Amino acid sequence: VFPSLAQAQASVANEVYRELGQPSIFLFCPTEYCSSLCSPSPSKSCYLLTLGQELLPEIGVIWTGPKVVSQELSATLLEEVEGVLQRHPVIWDNLYANDYDCRRVFLGPYTGRAPGLMPRLHGLLLNPNCELQANFIPIHTLGSWFQSELGSCAHLDHAGMETAAALGDSQGPQEGTYSPQEALELALLDWVAEINRQALEPGR
Repeated sequence: VFPSLAQAQASVANEVYRELGQPSIFLFCPTEYCSSLCSPSPSKSCYLLTLGQELLPEIGVIWTGPKVVSQELSATLLEEVEGVLQRHPVIWDNLYANDYDCRRVFLGPYTGRAPGLMPRLHGLLLNPNCELQANFIPIHTLGSWFQSELGSCAHLDHAGMETAAALGDSQGPQEGTYSPQEALELALLDWVAEINRQALEPGR
């Protein structure tokens, strides 16, 4: 019926979106959801180009970054993805995911995400450790990163997106930017307090 997989997926997604009454949040995960799955690259992928043209503009598209589990996210990469999809991506961040290897647990701070990414995003989802208690530091430090990003957005000048892109590619420290080490220390203080609070509960 359809000349390509992308056109088939876009047609079905659009129909479901309309059937559900065009909800304010409707997310689509493409078959090529990271750079390493694109052929030959995100900006030259016929599949992604078709999705960008065919998917209704209100539908959010999920993206994991350069890889399925991306150690770094840059404004330059997001700009490329935004161009081909014709919308800001929703980052599905697998930095802490351990469902593919449950012998590993990730307890470090949220890191590797350049400052100034917020204006390039339609949203961000964090795929956590399978073990509930192991996610205190990941979620706490993600909150610190988010607060820092909100502060950066509040200080953008009229250039807006250009300034955000410049921040995202900057290697030098910026005043008031996110520090993974400081975020980790704050998270550890709150986690110890939470553990102590639970230890004092009756029956513990």
